[in-house]
Amino acid sequence: MAQAGLNMSRRIRRTPYTDRVEAHGVRGFSVVNHMLLPKAFQPDVEDDYFHLRSNVQIWDVAVQRQVQITGQDAARLVQMMTPRDISAAVTGQCLYLPLIDQNAGMLNDPVLLKLGEDSFWLSIADSDILLWANGIAVGHGLNVAVEEPDVSPLAIQGPKAEAVMTSLFGPDIAALGHFRFGIFDVLGTRQLIARSGYSKQGGFEIYLQDGALGSALWDLIWDAGTDYDIRPGCPNLIERIEGGLMSYGNEFTRDNNPLECGFGPLCHLGDDIDYIGKAALRKLAERGPQRLLRGLKFGGGPTPPCGKPFPVTCDDGQVVGQITSGIYSPRLGCNVGMSMVEKSHWDFGTRLYVHTPDGAVRDATVEPFPF
Repeated sequence: MAQAGLNMSRRIRRTPYTDRVEAHGVRGFSVVNHMLLPKAFQPDVEDDYFHLRSNVQIWDVAVQRQVQITGQDAARLVQMMTPRDISAAVTGQCLYLPLIDQNAGMLNDPVLLKLGEDSFWLSIADSDILLWANGIAVGHGLNVAVEEPDVSPLAIQGPKAEAVMTSLFGPDIAALGHFRFGIFDVLGTRQLIARSGYSKQGGFEIYLQDGALGSALWDLIWDAGTDYDIRPGCPNLIERIEGGLMSYGNEFTRDNNPLECGFGPLCHLGDDIDYIGKAALRKLAERGPQRLLRGLKFGGGPTPPCGKPFPVTCDDGQVVGQITSGIYSPRLGCNVGMSMVEKSHWDFGTRLYVHTPDGAVRDATVEPFPF
């Protein structure tokens, strides 16, 4: 019987760190932005989870590709793509923002890095924003260049990340504010380092410019981390769900709008800025969201893997949502999941039922993030 697996191809790009993650015993990959993303190192996700919460890990997250927008109209182009007002952003700041289409459908939820008044990076999730941005620029005749630069983030995550990074780059790295970045000397080059990452445990991301330095950068961090029990890692599903960190293509797609995803407070609906999809978003705001992303705790023993969404029903059997990411939390002693829940049942504490592929119907309650 044939086994399912990922067949490698040159169309699936390796990263500057792939050689190192293979040497450190990576146990599987996913594909994000046409590039390899390590998915597991430790024998089980729970071991990895507890290590991440107490120590430090090094993650190959080069799949976070940068859409680089530079030129006279760079700020205008970025603003056309998002309902978040970026006019007050300052150089050295990172902003989490929604990108929407003409119907206010979510296209991506990148981190914007302001490099200068006419220079930005969009550090994207898994969708082809490079082509979208370039199409807008061409269609509107904007004076910009839209490119994917040779930039490959490497994440250092966990409560001991600051100690590791300070040992290498001095006290200035510890002084970085959350979602701020600075330029530091790394391997004889000047590199951008941000206090950010796809976990709630704290850490940094080195936006390596020049992929040829990938192995040397990995080794530099690894050697500095040996005194802190550093391990290779990757975004941990338990930790991600507990922290309420959304995943494009799982928790939301173009079928969702930013109000449903919790971006409402960041959406500017006034007349003083303009962006694609504003008319549609205003109409949605007038009506109000009809569903919201919520956390669910559910029992019945450890859940099977959530390869397909789990239906979520109410007392009368009506489907009011679906678990799009779910797993057992050893810390909480129950299963945790993320679901868009209909307005009629999204209040915290509401009792619902989760239907898992093992045939079980599990009692659930609606919970706020983080768990």
